[in-house]
Amino acid sequence: MARAGGVAPNDTHRPQVLPIPGHAGRRLPGSPRPSCWLASGVTLHVMSGSAGATRGEEGGSESYRGQEPRAQESKMGELPLDINIQEPRWDQSTFLGRAQHFFTVTDPRNLLLSGAQLEASRNIVQNYRAGVVTPGLTEDQLWRAKYVYDSAFHPDTGEKVVLIGRMSAQVPMNMTITGCMLTFYRKTPTVVFWQWVNQSFNAVVNYSNRSGDAPITVGQLGTAYVSATTGAVATALGLKFLTKHLPPLVGRFVPFAAVAAANCINIPLMRQRELQVGIPVTDEAGQRLGHSVTAAKQGIFQVVISRICMAIPAMAIPPVIMNALEKKDFLKRRAWLGAPLQVGLVGFCLVFATPLCCALFPQRSSIHVSRLEPELRAQIHQQNPGMEVVYYNKGL
Repeated sequence: MARAGGVAPNDTHRPQVLPIPGHAGRRLPGSPRPSCWLASGVTLHVMSGSAGATRGEEGGSESYRGQEPRAQESKMGELPLDINIQEPRWDQSTFLGRAQHFFTVTDPRNLLLSGAQLEASRNIVQNYRAGVVTPGLTEDQLWRAKYVYDSAFHPDTGEKVVLIGRMSAQVPMNMTITGCMLTFYRKTPTVVFWQWVNQSFNAVVNYSNRSGDAPITVGQLGTAYVSATTGAVATALGLKFLTKHLPPLVGRFVPFAAVAAANCINIPLMRQRELQVGIPVTDEAGQRLGHSVTAAKQGIFQVVISRICMAIPAMAIPPVIMNALEKKDFLKRRAWLGAPLQVGLVGFCLVFATPLCCALFPQRSSIHVSRLEPELRAQIHQQNPGMEVVYYNKGL
């Protein structure tokens, strides 16, 4: 997460609590119930419920769910500063907690937020991290602002991410591109075009979400882009040729094979530096113990599996449905309905597949010390003889 540095602003720099004309009573996407006015002249609404919040205490963290509002908050009338918004709100050790987190992160309604609403969320988050609580701020509003901020700003640099590169754009962009790949799969020019569009979009996403600590170079990005595009197009055209004498339903699955092949090429190339020098591994408390190539390989493998599984519902279910519908007289007389219907089916699948497949593996994954490189294993055993498991960030 991006960390706000510097000292807390003084009272003369506190944002004024002013509403935006014409915004009274309007709700932000993803906010079931409205709340009070917040800072920076913007009305920010919040998600109801406080289940699964995580707060840090004395260098550690504790997850709690379904608790009543803190006594300190109700007595003091001001939100305490011990809520750990550096971590997700929900318990990440369970699949349900990870799914809740990614449903919020990938919510496409965040794309509808105005620039003023995004800036309001950024001010709330950065002020809170600097020790300044916006007057009247509740815990639900803080978490809502945190997720709005995370949806639009780079976690390391703090820069606003280009619209189509945000996680909240994954569903609408992929539903359009995947729907068109599944619709226009019969002719070679359209196969090449939509595979190119897909890999171009992937390149934008990879660049927009690059690591601030180990940024992707232009050369690495270009190599991954060209290699993934070439692999996807070659796979699509090769399978198209091999399946031209098979039933039409088989040909509908060619785009999925091409996307799966591209993921197997693109992700390792984008993270090739990790395969060379390793990724940080830590103990349970987060103390760095060293770098491991073995952990990097396991993390990249998990990401590839998640990406492929993410594509299965959207690229396997709609072809079966469309193959049956296209035999009906209704769709034969209205052939123009094929593309929008397919895009809609893909979108419905992606709304659920994207967050659920992102949640397949914990973001903070673990690996047994015995599986690490001999040098690192010896170093860990020398410093911590009883340690059996270490942790690493697998990436997305």
